[in-house]
Amino acid sequence: MPSPLPADLPAVLLLHDGAAGNQRQVSALAGALGLPATELPLLARRPWAWAAPRRWPGSRLAFGAAFAALLDTPPALAFGCGRQAALATRLLRERGTRVVQVLDPRLPPRHWDLLVAPHHDGLCAANVLNLHGSLHPVDTAWLVATRAAWPLGGAAAAPRRALLVGAPTRACRWDATSLDAALDRLREAQSREGGTVWATASRRTPPELVALLRQRLAGWGQVWAATSDGPNPYPGWLAWADALVVTPDSANLLSEAAATAAPLWIIAPEQAGGRLRGLIDQLLSSGRARPLAALLPPWPVQPWNETARLAAALATRLGLQPPEGSAAHAAAIAAAASST
Repeated sequence: MPSPLPADLPAVLLLHDGAAGNQRQVSALAGALGLPATELPLLARRPWAWAAPRRWPGSRLAFGAAFAALLDTPPALAFGCGRQAALATRLLRERGTRVVQVLDPRLPPRHWDLLVAPHHDGLCAANVLNLHGSLHPVDTAWLVATRAAWPLGGAAAAPRRALLVGAPTRACRWDATSLDAALDRLREAQSREGGTVWATASRRTPPELVALLRQRLAGWGQVWAATSDGPNPYPGWLAWADALVVTPDSANLLSEAAATAAPLWIIAPEQAGGRLRGLIDQLLSSGRARPLAALLPPWPVQPWNETARLAAALATRLGLQPPEGSAAHAAAIAAAASST
């Protein structure tokens, strides 16, 4: 086991390329550990951006003068997520920083102290910690706090059904026909049982699919797809939903939905391919999710508490003591209790 980090560690440096999914994962990990954090978005300049995380001559200057200066006074601990950050964490490790890289960097794991990768990436090594899905902040405490911050969600008529829409990709070719069929199922359920239907689109959702949502839900559902619709209600809708319907293209959407206590239906799961198919197969085979053939009566589910479990394992590897009340601390207590 590596030697423990200093007990008075002031902060962890969070490195990412500015992409929301990458930023969310490193922030969630630091939050679950209860560590104060400093974020450093960065983007490698050419030619190093083309090769990252591989090292080319002059890589010290890949992120500009500010990062080069940071290498002279490196932090004790850094978390990185994404290919650009993987180069930065490699450079920091050479200067003595303990580094944790999130997601498969597509290079041998020996270049980092620890790697965090989803099972569906298929990355295995002694210094790799695996989890189902992706890192995110959604857990019991987050859900309680979010409901308090979005009280209007609780005033909506139950059952509250939330439709979370991403975007088709080369590896997941669902289309308007799939979405149209899902809206049919939602309409049937609402006609039968009443309640509320919410639908959120992402920044990746094609305009024609947003238009379909607005057209089909007019008069019986609420759509959020842009800032012109008001503040993004995604956190509140996720926290208050009694049922979740999710497109099959996003590990982040699926993972966050699976962390709630709401039954989860996946639209056209057969359209997912590649590594994402592995995550969807885990959700379906474990009973945490079901294909959206019809919105049948809900079934008891066990939320996936992967971020807290992973953070507790990471704290053990790093010799950290998560503060009382942190998600990692709670997960470590639960794990100890289950082993006795």
